[in-house]
Amino acid sequence: MVVTKTSLSRLGSVDFNDLGFGRVFSDHMFMSSYENGSWNNPRIVPFGNIDISPALSTLHYGQAVFDGLKAYRSADGKISLFRPDQYCGRLNKSCARLCIPPVDADVFMEAVVQLCTVDAEWVPRKRGTSLYIRPFIFATDNLLGVHVSQTYLFMIITSPVGAYYKEGLNPVKLMTSGEYVRAAKGGLGEVKTPANYAASLLPAEEAQKRGFTQVLWLDAKEKRYVEEVGTMNIMFLFDDGIVTPPLDGTILGGITRDTVIRLARHWGASVSERPITIDEVLDRAKNGTLREVFGTGTAAVISPVGSITHGDESITVNGGRIGEFSQRLYDEITGIQYGERPDPFCWHRVI
Repeated sequence: MVVTKTSLSRLGSVDFNDLGFGRVFSDHMFMSSYENGSWNNPRIVPFGNIDISPALSTLHYGQAVFDGLKAYRSADGKISLFRPDQYCGRLNKSCARLCIPPVDADVFMEAVVQLCTVDAEWVPRKRGTSLYIRPFIFATDNLLGVHVSQTYLFMIITSPVGAYYKEGLNPVKLMTSGEYVRAAKGGLGEVKTPANYAASLLPAEEAQKRGFTQVLWLDAKEKRYVEEVGTMNIMFLFDDGIVTPPLDGTILGGITRDTVIRLARHWGASVSERPITIDEVLDRAKNGTLREVFGTGTAAVISPVGSITHGDESITVNGGRIGEFSQRLYDEITGIQYGERPDPFCWHRVI
C-alpha cells in the first residue's frame, strides 16, 4: 500500500474539547479503485476533494454503500478497534444488495489499521470520544441509464467525534413514523445505502421541529410493528426480559445490537427477537411491565429513551431517566472499547 503523507497537518486547528460528530476530518484518507474485474491501487493520500463527472452514475442512480466503526484510545495510550471484522462483513452484505464487488476482508483490515496508524494523533484522548471511521464505496461509471457500473471507488475517511446526540446519555424523545414509510420487505432497509437514509430525512426533520429527537419507525404494511429508530436499533426491557424486533429484511443488523444481545445473554438475561407492536409497548407502559427502552448503535452506543409518542398518546419510560440496565450496558461496552474491562468475546483489537 502506497502512503503519501500531507505536508501540512490540520491537527492544530481542531478543538478536541468540542468535537461534535462528523464535523472535522483527519489528515488522510484511503482509496482503492475497481476496474477490469478487480480492486487495484490501494493508497493512503492527504484528505481532500475528488474530481467527479456530472454524469457520475452514483449521482443519478444511487449505487453506493457505506458503514461506520470506531477507533478508541485507552488510558495507556494504545489505539484499538471494536469488532472490525463485523463491520467489514456488513459492508460486503450491503455491496451484494447493490451489485457492488465485495472488498477482501484482509484489504479492509489493512486499510483501516494503516489509516489509523498514519493519523494516530487524531484519535482523541478524552473518555467518551473516539475516531469515527467511515468506509464507503460508490459507482464511478459516467453514464445516463439504469445499469450496474463496471467501475467503483472504495474510500475510507475518519473523523474525531464526541457524542452523537446532544443529549448524550440523557434519554431521547421519540415519535412514531405516522404516515411515512422507510422500508418494506425485499427493499433496502437491511443495508447501509444512502437511499435507505434519504427516506428518513423529511420525517426526522418534522419530528425535530416538534421537539422530538428521532423517529421510531413502524412497519410499512400494517404500521403497527416496531422496527428501528432512524439512526439505531431499538430494544425494550420488560419484566420478563429484553425484546427487540427480528432481522427480517427491513431493519439494519446493527453490530451494537448484536453486542448487546450477546452480553445480555452472557449475563443470564432473557433476550427475544420477535415482532412487537406499538400497542404492546403502550399497554406495557400502562400496566407497569415496561421497565426501560434504549437504542443501540455504533455512533451513540446506548441511547436511553425517555418518552415515546404515538399519535395522540404518549408514554414516559422509567420516569424519563436512564435505566439501570441501560447504564450497565453502556458502562460494559465502553469499558471493553477503551480497554478498561475484561473482553470475554475478544471484540477489542489493539492496533
